[in-house]
Amino acid sequence: MDRAPLEIATPTIYDVAALAGVSIATVSRVLNTRGHARPETRDRVLDAAAELQFVPNGAARQLSSRVKQVLALVFVRPPAKEPGDENDDLAEVETDLLFTDSVIRGAEAAAQQHGYSLLLRGVHAGDVATTTSLTGKSDGLIVLDQVLPSHRVASLAARTPMVLLAGSGRSRSARTVRVDNRGGMEAIAEHLIGTHCLHRLAFMAGIDSSPDSYTRAEAFRSAVEHLGASFEEQDAWWSADWTAAGAADAMRRRIEAGPPLPEGIACANDQMAVGVTHALREAGLRVPADVAVTGFDNIPLARYLRPPLTTVRQPAQQLGAVAVDTLVAMTERSAPPPRNVVLPTHLVVRSSCGCRTNGRGSGSADPRYEQ
Repeated sequence: MDRAPLEIATPTIYDVAALAGVSIATVSRVLNTRGHARPETRDRVLDAAAELQFVPNGAARQLSSRVKQVLALVFVRPPAKEPGDENDDLAEVETDLLFTDSVIRGAEAAAQQHGYSLLLRGVHAGDVATTTSLTGKSDGLIVLDQVLPSHRVASLAARTPMVLLAGSGRSRSARTVRVDNRGGMEAIAEHLIGTHCLHRLAFMAGIDSSPDSYTRAEAFRSAVEHLGASFEEQDAWWSADWTAAGAADAMRRRIEAGPPLPEGIACANDQMAVGVTHALREAGLRVPADVAVTGFDNIPLARYLRPPLTTVRQPAQQLGAVAVDTLVAMTERSAPPPRNVVLPTHLVVRSSCGCRTNGRGSGSADPRYEQ
């Protein structure tokens, strides 16, 4: 009785990916010579394909054509202002102040280098549905501050690789890429108190649910009190929405509440520092003679403001690039990326804090600080 011939399973692109320890997207790029792959990754894929005697067929080519090779970056869209709003003049320049733009530029460059496209999606804060829908259109998500409530991160990260661009760094389900918020705010407090001898200070917060705003506020409060100065409590009128217009409204409410105003106001970002300065000038107050103002981000416009803005520089483009590098490592299952990456910040001293400046906006200050 003749035996039936033994059927040998034909190796697939999944088998190659599993043996090489990479994603099918990487196998597709290597075998089709599309995009960028590290030399060691390319060697692993080719060795695996040779060992399995894998030959792409029509079905495999069809599969590879469906590989997305797309990373999604989700950010909160700036709130729209009603026509005729008293902040119309601020709204006109609001888009020029966006820290997110610099993050996107860094992410785009890194994605292109890895052979991926970058899908950008602006959402309203907490828009879980739209963010979730992107899991079917991308290989992974980069989620900026305020996009998702913290309690929704784990369930979404279980479905797709995810990198958070903000947060405490304690998430066990997603990787986090962030900056040294605490060190930046401590440097601001030390400068305002140690260099300018200010004793009554306040903090203009962003959205309450923002991890970055919360960390910066608590770090500034702790440093101010440790250095022996007083910290003005943050009542409801003292929080803004990360925007120049929102900060101007909050500052107007504080001015209407009556004196004494704080001697210095540290803002959670540069956009709000612009709004605070605008509202103080409306009220006939001078910056920094009457109230010192500082920011956080060091957006390009900061050095050209009047007065030039003392702020904390965070490496925005590097944030975007590192987030992409981390996400690609997760999607391609190469070397496991760190769970929590913290990038350094630096105090940039200009004249909105009271330092002397030259015509280019550089100030005389402690040489440890950038100018």
